[in-house]
Amino acid sequence: MRWGICGAGLISHDFCNALQLLNRDDHQVTAVAARDIERAQKHADKFQIPKAFGCYEDLAKEETVDVVYIGVINSEHCHLSIMMLNNGKHVLCEKPATLNLKELEKVLKTAKEKKRFFMEAMWSRVLPTYEKVKETLDSKSVGEVRYVQAEFCRSVIHREIISSRELGGGGLAYIGIYLIHWALVAFQEPPEQIIVVGHLHKTGVDESATMIFKYKNGAMANLTYNTTVDSPCTASICGTKGIIQLHTPFWAPTKVTINGKEMEFPLPSGNPDAKYNFRNSPGLSYEAECVRKCIQKGNLECPLYPHSESIKIIKIMDDVRRQLGVKYDADDI
Repeated sequence: MRWGICGAGLISHDFCNALQLLNRDDHQVTAVAARDIERAQKHADKFQIPKAFGCYEDLAKEETVDVVYIGVINSEHCHLSIMMLNNGKHVLCEKPATLNLKELEKVLKTAKEKKRFFMEAMWSRVLPTYEKVKETLDSKSVGEVRYVQAEFCRSVIHREIISSRELGGGGLAYIGIYLIHWALVAFQEPPEQIIVVGHLHKTGVDESATMIFKYKNGAMANLTYNTTVDSPCTASICGTKGIIQLHTPFWAPTKVTINGKEMEFPLPSGNPDAKYNFRNSPGLSYEAECVRKCIQKGNLECPLYPHSESIKIIKIMDDVRRQLGVKYDADDI
């Protein structure tokens, strides 16, 4: 499968590193695009990518590309996803797939019309550790889920992509989304009530928040994120018969403890000299391979993380932003 890389930033760097852990006959990067041709060329040189473009339109029209990985700023996700889909490309788009539900509906409508695969890059869902969590929940070995906890605190508000409202920033979009996803994994349905208390940055984006989710059977989720401090970033699911605990980092863990028994799922290994920007990024290779297998089978969405899951998450995010008072320009369109 021939990949095109949309964006030459930190996450695109890690994704290309992760692709090198896979069979070269199955995954090849044939082109990369960025708004700055020099950045695109530098990325191409580093990863030995044949073609580099200084605009995304050229990547969309490139005939040697089958699927595009979109790793640019959040505010561009909708526009670029639709562009790539309209040009016959399959798409794996970084989370959040779009800024709001209206944008996501447009993207999914386009993917359906063009009969192309689309997936929000929620890599947590396809990691072996999360598959073990789901298997445990399905088996009912921890009983009925009654309480879910997770925290994600990282001192990142100084980064422009986090602090800028115009770029689709905010703690919810960058780290809070993982908390919502964890609750969805645990309960497999949206909450019936959402209560949010948080604090806004001077730029108008959300700096921190605690989200309380209440479910129809009285179960609760307590989820906290903060972009000004660091924390252990723990996560757990408490059932009537036992507990599931994810080790740090809970969004990309290699260890899980279930009812007191610790299990480890090592990450793929490859070039020992490869440097990653984000913790456990070799796990992105699971995501890329999942996409390849889905497209090979003719699937238009990933059965492990279907479109319906992305819709559930963005609906919750829209509600949380409304309660916090965070508004993007895209909300008025």
